[in-house]
Amino acid sequence: MEQRFVYMTAGSRGEAAAIGRRLVEERLAACVNILSPMQSIYRWEGRVEEAEEAVMIAKTTAGRLERLISRVRELHSYDCPCVVAWEITEGHPDFLDWISAETA
Repeated sequence: MEQRFVYMTAGSRGEAAAIGRRLVEERLAACVNILSPMQSIYRWEGRVEEAEEAVMIAKTTAGRLERLISRVRELHSYDCPCVVAWEITEGHPDFLDWISAETA
């Protein structure tokens, strides 16, 4: 299958909403879900940090993935934003077709 789930984080719900809206408007994602707040514990520049963040889950296609990642890097406030993708191997065929249609 060519569809992908893309997991991303942002520093705030507002930033996540702004990025998500742009991705959908530009047809880089069919949909972006925002889950907020989320507590993150991570190592950055040699220190253990803790922060409240927002999670974004985008639905896109393999053909749009490279541009989506590039666009998130342009829009994001982080130096190294979390953007990782998984192949969707199964799902409701009509929904998967919708993802492809909305990112065409």
